[in-house]
Amino acid sequence: MTFAWYGHLKMREEFSWFSALPLIGVIAFSWGLAFFEYCLQVPANRLGFKDNGGPFDIMQLKVIQEVVTLTVFTIFSVLAFHTELKWNHLLAALCLIAAVYFSFRQ
Repeated sequence: MTFAWYGHLKMREEFSWFSALPLIGVIAFSWGLAFFEYCLQVPANRLGFKDNGGPFDIMQLKVIQEVVTLTVFTIFSVLAFHTELKWNHLLAALCLIAAVYFSFRQ
C-alpha cells in the first residue's frame, strides 16, 4: 500500500510516461498495485485470526498490520524521498513497540 499510495509521487519524477497520466490513470495504477497487497493481507488475517484457528485476536492483527505498514513506510520514505529521521520519529517507533507490547499483554 505504501508504494500504491506514495510511490506515484516519486514515479512522476522518474518516468515521463507516468507524469503524463491523468488522475484516473494514476488511481487505476495505484489500485492495481494495492490489489497485490490485499491478496496477501486478507489471507494472512483470515489464517491468523483466533476464530479461524489462528493465534491472534482482531486487535492484535490490526496492531501488527499498522506496525508493518509504518515500518515499510519509514524505509520507503528514507530510500525514495531521502527523508531525514529525527528524534521524534524514534519516539514514535518506541510508541509502536509499546502498542505491540500492550496489545499482546494478557
